[in-house]
Amino acid sequence: MKQKNILKLTAATLAIIGAGTILFYSAAEVTLAANAKKTETIPTSYQVPDNPETALPAPQAKEENSEKINYSVSMDSLNTGTPTDMDLTMEEAAQAGARYLKNIYGLDLEGAYVYMSYYPGTETFPRAFWSGDVLFQKEQTPESTRWTYMIDAVTGEMFTIDHSRQLEISVPLDYDTALEKDYHLYAELAKKKVEECKLIDSPVDRAEYNCQGYSGNDPTITVDVIGQNGEIVNMSFSRYDQMFLGLITDTSRKITESALDKIAGEVMSVDAENVENDTITWTTSVIK
Repeated sequence: MKQKNILKLTAATLAIIGAGTILFYSAAEVTLAANAKKTETIPTSYQVPDNPETALPAPQAKEENSEKINYSVSMDSLNTGTPTDMDLTMEEAAQAGARYLKNIYGLDLEGAYVYMSYYPGTETFPRAFWSGDVLFQKEQTPESTRWTYMIDAVTGEMFTIDHSRQLEISVPLDYDTALEKDYHLYAELAKKKVEECKLIDSPVDRAEYNCQGYSGNDPTITVDVIGQNGEIVNMSFSRYDQMFLGLITDTSRKITESALDKIAGEVMSVDAENVENDTITWTTSVIK
C-alpha cells in the first residue's frame, strides 16, 4: 500500500506541472527535489554567466550522433548549482536530453533554446541531476509550449521527461470517475509507448490506473506500466486528445521512495526520543 501511495503521489506531480520550469521543480519536492537550500555545492572552475538569459548566444551547431543540430544551450537564469568535475558538462547533458527527446517525442531541436539547471541532490532526491527546459522561443513563460527533462548528472540516465502546452480552448479539468474503471484506451497507449521506446528492460506485463490531474489547462491521466521484471514506469496522457505528455522512470521512483523511507524513519526516531525524554508529573490532591 505504501508503494502504491508513493506511485500515486509522484505520478500526480507529473500530471499537474505544465506551468514551466519554475513550477516543474517547485510543484512537489517529492519528485523533483527542488529544496536546494538543504544541499551543499562543491565549487569548481565551471563558469556561469551572471545573467545567462540576456547573454543568450545565437544558436550554434551541436554534433549529435553524427548529425548537426542547430540549437542554443545556456544556463537557466534561476540556476544556483555548480557541477563537479565528475558531472557531465552542461553541453553533454543537453546532448543526452536531446537524444531522449528524439527517441520519445521524435522532437527535432533545430532552432530550439535549451536552458539547463544543475542540482547537486537534496533530501528528497539525493542524486545529482541536470534539468533541461526546451522551448522554440527565447522567452520562458509559464504558458510556453515546452519539453522538460531530468537526468543523472554523472551517467546521463533519464529520470523524468515531460511535454506541457497551453490549450487554445477551454476544456473541463474535473475528475472523471468513469476512467478509474474504464481506462483501457490509455493503458494500451502507455504499453505501446513503453515498448516502442524500450523504457523497460523486459516484456510489459500489464498497465494499471494511477491517478488524474491537469497540466496547466490540459486535463491528464496517469497509468503505471509494469514489466515482467517488476519495473514500473508512470505514463501521463492528456484526457483531452490522448496526447502523450510525460513519464517518470523506475529509477526515479526508487530513489524517491528510498529517500522518503529514510526521512520517515528519522522522524519516527526523533518522535520516539522525545517521548522517552518527556517527564510527566502527576499531582494527586486529597480532599478532606
